[in-house]
Amino acid sequence: MISRIGVIGAGQMGSGIAQVCARAGYEVRLNDMSAEALDRSLAGIAGNFDRAIGKGKLTEAERDQAMSHIQTGTDYAMFAECDLVIEAATEKEAIKREIFKRLIPSLKADAIIATNTSSISITRLAASTDRPGSFIGMHFMNPVPVMALVELIRGIATDEKTFASVRELAVTLGKQPVAAEDFPAFIVNRVLLPMINEAVYTLYEGVGSVEAIDTAMKLGANHPMGPLELADFIGLDTCLAIMQVLYEGLADSKYRPCPLLVKYVEAGWLGKKAGRGFYDYRGDVPVPTR
Repeated sequence: MISRIGVIGAGQMGSGIAQVCARAGYEVRLNDMSAEALDRSLAGIAGNFDRAIGKGKLTEAERDQAMSHIQTGTDYAMFAECDLVIEAATEKEAIKREIFKRLIPSLKADAIIATNTSSISITRLAASTDRPGSFIGMHFMNPVPVMALVELIRGIATDEKTFASVRELAVTLGKQPVAAEDFPAFIVNRVLLPMINEAVYTLYEGVGSVEAIDTAMKLGANHPMGPLELADFIGLDTCLAIMQVLYEGLADSKYRPCPLLVKYVEAGWLGKKAGRGFYDYRGDVPVPTR
């Protein structure tokens, strides 16, 4: 039975995962190598709870109780009693492998490891640990507190007990779990990211401006956000990383990342988190950059 959950990475995804787990009553151990990142994460979680209070969706007592469930730290020893540890670090395989190498000595023998990767092979990541049977992909959507879906991805060695335990957890978090096979980018990003990449090609080839492309898809396809706006929200570096996994993993030219996407990432124009991507976020209102 899962009662204490570790989360590695206090960025947007890790903070969101910690928030929903704490809100559901689980004891949470939130880890990051930066104490400043942990402070920002706690402040962000508290701010989210305060906004929920303002909307009448949460009481102050419920907020205080949820916040009391979260402990933070920079040492992996804090995971010694965790039943499940969810890795939510950057979408780079080498970094994830190094995290697992450092994490394993601190875990109890029956602890489950989950990765929030949005595209990388679960089988390959599991093979870098000492417990491939107790390793699973648990891909939350962004923003975690809002989005209902969690993709659950078995590696070739993931056992049924692990899958059942994590599926039950997802349900208790108020999420809808969907099983996906261990193919590059799984379900959501296998469909979504090529669409975003094609929107970038459409901009690159001069078919339409940023505003025209996003408006066309919102009004013509009833999308709540345009694909370029969504790319900025996801992070252009993350979009590029997923496209590279698809291109390399499936060996099909239709997944080739658009050169303009590559150029933006090289320039550090990573989207909303960097203040600039396909939109400029440095003013009061986002402004299309092309």
